[in-house]
Amino acid sequence: MPGVWHTIYGKLNGNVKRQQGYVFRLTPAAEQETLLRQFVGCSRLVWNAILAENEFRCAEGDPLPIGRKSFCARLLDLKAKYPFLKEAHSQPLQQTLNDLVKAYERAFNPKLAAEPPAFKKKRDAQGIRFPQGFHIKNKRVKLPKVGWINFRCSALTMKRKLEGKVTSVTVRLNAGLWYVSFATEREVEEPVHEMMGEVVGIDLGLNRWAALSDGTFVEGANAFKKHESRLAILQQKLARCVKFSKNWMKCKRNIARLHSKTANIRKDQIHKASSAISKNHAVVIKEDLRVVNMTTSAKGTIEEPGKNVAAKSGLNRRIQDQGWGEFDRQLAYKLAWLGGKLLHVDARNTSRECNACGHISKENRLTRESFACVECGHAANADTNAALNIEGRAGWARIVCESRKLSAA
Repeated sequence: MPGVWHTIYGKLNGNVKRQQGYVFRLTPAAEQETLLRQFVGCSRLVWNAILAENEFRCAEGDPLPIGRKSFCARLLDLKAKYPFLKEAHSQPLQQTLNDLVKAYERAFNPKLAAEPPAFKKKRDAQGIRFPQGFHIKNKRVKLPKVGWINFRCSALTMKRKLEGKVTSVTVRLNAGLWYVSFATEREVEEPVHEMMGEVVGIDLGLNRWAALSDGTFVEGANAFKKHESRLAILQQKLARCVKFSKNWMKCKRNIARLHSKTANIRKDQIHKASSAISKNHAVVIKEDLRVVNMTTSAKGTIEEPGKNVAAKSGLNRRIQDQGWGEFDRQLAYKLAWLGGKLLHVDARNTSRECNACGHISKENRLTRESFACVECGHAANADTNAALNIEGRAGWARIVCESRKLSAA
């Protein structure tokens, strides 16, 4: 079954333009896999070489101009220095330059506050992109300089086929397996949600993965927690192996596959939850959680060491195992597909405020499960009370403000 990785809407002649991706398992032959690995390695070399040169020149006070024109000039120098780069197709190398430029632009944008581009390692998941020159027929895709490659596709997917015009093909290597994703673009009628008027607030947590304001709960997969003991055994086995030996490489592959398995389990659970919520509610209101800030390390410094470092490390693993960022991304595009909307509100005091009288106090939370207001005596499930606060107090105020802006415009 295809997986959707991105969606963007834009007005176009009364319709909306949808960009959608489909992901499949790729099954290249041995010779084709060698070529793909060569292309991936060349792209990684170009990325790391230009990034290293730029960092060196920044330290010397003479950084490279950030732009495609400047990076293309460096690519010509790299091809003269490394002749084997000429054997790789030019499109993946040029797309690598585009990605590096965008990474720098995100890092320099104060609104995004993104991390600066980092060096790529050989064993990390990496890919190459072909914006043109490809062909797709049945269950095969033809890539420049590689040829026709089969990809796995179910009978249901073949009936549906790829909707829209394919704008690019990306080949990705992850945990020893190859994947191909097709980026498509098409015009569709502006959607209107079937459940117009249905609004729900969502409170995310560790005890209950998601609590909805209608009183229902969604349990999380906790994929990493379930496989944590197996991962520890493999890592201990890896530590006893001779580095770069056959057993060491085999153990590294098993660890990578286990990480890939936990990620797939987590993503599957998030897909099911986001699909059900987006279909049943036209407006979804959730907390604006800063996961990066929530998972900062508590180690401190040598002069001022942190406290409860082990407990904070375990909490960080639990938070990162929930996939809240991926859930937010999937909710956004699935609601946009159906004509709904996703709103974010401030998370402060949503778990301490009484939904009945509005009193805010940390004493209102007796335990993780129960909520009892010390002012009016209102008792409820703690997560449901927080979800009602998100929907009612913070959420409806946001809707009113946005409706006023639209009317004023």
